[in-house]
Amino acid sequence: MSASRKSGSSYHVYPLTKERWEDFENLFGARGACGGCWCMYQRLPRAEFESGKGEGNRRAMKQLVTNGAIPGLIAYEGDEPVAWCSVAPRAHFPGLERSRILKPVDEKPVWSITCFFVAKHHRRRGLTVQLLRAACEHVKKSGGKIVEGYPIEPKQESMPDVFVWTGLVAAFKKAGFKECARRSETRPIMRRILKG
Repeated sequence: MSASRKSGSSYHVYPLTKERWEDFENLFGARGACGGCWCMYQRLPRAEFESGKGEGNRRAMKQLVTNGAIPGLIAYEGDEPVAWCSVAPRAHFPGLERSRILKPVDEKPVWSITCFFVAKHHRRRGLTVQLLRAACEHVKKSGGKIVEGYPIEPKQESMPDVFVWTGLVAAFKKAGFKECARRSETRPIMRRILKG
């Protein structure tokens, strides 16, 4: 069952489970999306992440999924995996705790959206907004009440796609998020409170 289906869109979004692992590998490709990251940047101690770039990080992510964790959502166009959104309780991302600008706003339990990866030929089509909405639905179904993200608000009009892997403020606003803190000119913390 799709976690998100927008009228007129052919994108469907599902939690990443072990049954979908091969699709995730196909989407991320031989380079692990970006320089061997495999979406482990915020999940591992920095030294472990750096030493594991490539195969080590791939194995670490596969272990999470094999053990039953759902580290995020994968979007499809038809049967083709085309995009990824990392979402999980903030405690799953120790990298956030090391950040001066992304440290906790308060003591409330939040789920964090830390990363997006969209296949090149599907970028600039509003897919990030759909992933954000699907992430909120996923968090709500999982019992979460607050979803938090850490997008970029660039000073210049456009940036290379590789530098906006945490998403853009405009997309978060379209998905109903509001700024709740800003410790850096270009990196607000944005939240959406889930109702019902």
